[in-house]
Amino acid sequence: MLKRVWWKDDAGNRFGAGLMEFHVITLFPEMFESTFRGGIIGRALEQAKITIRTHPLRPFGLGNYKQVDDTPYGGGSGMVMRVEPLAAAIETVASANPGIRKILLTPQGEVMNQSMAREFANRGAPLMLIAGRYEGIDERVRSLVDQELSIGDYVLSGGEIAAMVIIETVGRLIPGVLGNPDSLNEESFGSGSLEYPQYTRPEEFRGMRVPEVLLSGNHARIQKWREAQARERTAHRRPDLAERKS
Repeated sequence: MLKRVWWKDDAGNRFGAGLMEFHVITLFPEMFESTFRGGIIGRALEQAKITIRTHPLRPFGLGNYKQVDDTPYGGGSGMVMRVEPLAAAIETVASANPGIRKILLTPQGEVMNQSMAREFANRGAPLMLIAGRYEGIDERVRSLVDQELSIGDYVLSGGEIAAMVIIETVGRLIPGVLGNPDSLNEESFGSGSLEYPQYTRPEEFRGMRVPEVLLSGNHARIQKWREAQARERTAHRRPDLAERKS
């Protein structure tokens, strides 16, 4: 039975010890423990492959009420996260983790993709993921980070879910996290294209049969079929990927 490798920091946040470190600055650290309790990332934490550490933003807030937001200059709806608490949190975490890459999660950032995930995993340096909330963040925070990332063209209530996506995407590329490392090359985006169709038992379901080539036992023929299917599927469903690969 695996022993869960967790301990608590001074703020009471639990994290594992591993080869790749993720540091998340957030107003809601409790969101991360339940998300990564199981699955691939949960096992990676248990096996000490990765570390996830949350850093609550609220203790860096201002005044008796630990304020982290305020009304926007020039008017407008909603609240804006203040620069001082975020700057203090970013600088505190960075000072304790030399070489950490500071990433602001924002819809204005570059869209995260598999090649970026591979780059982060290969680099092996800690990642700081800064999760915004409310209507937005003070523009001056952007000068304090190394990179801005988005996970897609849609609106979330905050950056926590985006941080979880990045942890999952990068974490599964760390050596030893997946049981079969060859699957990384076969799945969608691993080779820059979508994955070929997959089948398992039964051979026939409601009149739909498994392609004969997959039952042939001819591995060279199967591989050729899979490559052709992946190209065709990518060209049809994601022509942008097909064009980028050509």
